[in-house]
Amino acid sequence: MEKYIANEKRYADTDFLQRCGESGILLPKVSLGLWQNFGDAADFEENRALLHYAFDQGITHFDLANNYGPPPGCAEERFGRIISSSLAPYRDELFVSTKAGYEMWAGPYGNWGSRKSLMASLDQSLRRMQLDYVDLFYTHRYDPLTPLDETLQALVDIVRSGKALYVGISRWPLEATLYGIEYLRQRDVRCLCYQGRLNMLDQEVVESGILEAVRREGLGFVSFSPLAQGLLTDKYLHGIPEVSRMQRDASLRKSLLTPELIAQLTSLNQQAQKEGKTLAQMALRWVLDHEGVTSVIVGARNKAQLADSLGCAKG
Repeated sequence: MEKYIANEKRYADTDFLQRCGESGILLPKVSLGLWQNFGDAADFEENRALLHYAFDQGITHFDLANNYGPPPGCAEERFGRIISSSLAPYRDELFVSTKAGYEMWAGPYGNWGSRKSLMASLDQSLRRMQLDYVDLFYTHRYDPLTPLDETLQALVDIVRSGKALYVGISRWPLEATLYGIEYLRQRDVRCLCYQGRLNMLDQEVVESGILEAVRREGLGFVSFSPLAQGLLTDKYLHGIPEVSRMQRDASLRKSLLTPELIAQLTSLNQQAQKEGKTLAQMALRWVLDHEGVTSVIVGARNKAQLADSLGCAKG
């Protein structure tokens, strides 16, 4: 394999980086997520080429979770192989995030937000990724049964252990989020950002007040699924393609693609064309234009998809 040398002009577009809340961290407007595009079914060399291309374009933030794949753990393992083989010289330029909170292994401790689950999960993630630490570790979802203080103290201790530089909250309700921010603040641990779903078809984080609240508290906001798992692209304008997430994955149900939704997507696509953008570019720009949004996570499968998404950062 030819030695990888990063593009010398990867930071030429200084407007591509945005401050994450009131922290010292700058994140790219477009981050690369490894949810369902780095599983066993994907070609490893294509995954490697995609990571190299992303970094060459100034994308420094790579978003993972313990259960990303499929199978669970595969994305982190592949990411680790690529880091160790070609991106290791650039580790201090990378901002790596991972999460724990969804089912990962059998038994009562492979799920949710107990201290044991979070700490064991992070240790496993570090081994898979061949890293000494992650830049950001999220509690992946709200656990209604584990005391919040237990989950939050685990995050405090994870930062103090040096295994994560920052912590974040993902998919928590507003009241618990505000409690968590204050709990961490009182223990001199910054909650760097909140990760939630925001796209043109799902604005719950705006309607519930979460986006405004985390902005007011000095956190960044990172949007996952800004393209609604591909619905906000031109892929589904004429039905369900044979090669698509909706055909192969239960996370995007076929029943969602109603005639009413197709009509809505068609209208949005026409609007994007009038603006000289693709539907994906317009949808991503729409999310980024919300005050308080730091970055959008795209789950591109190849360089062409990522290149199209990056067009959203041009205005």
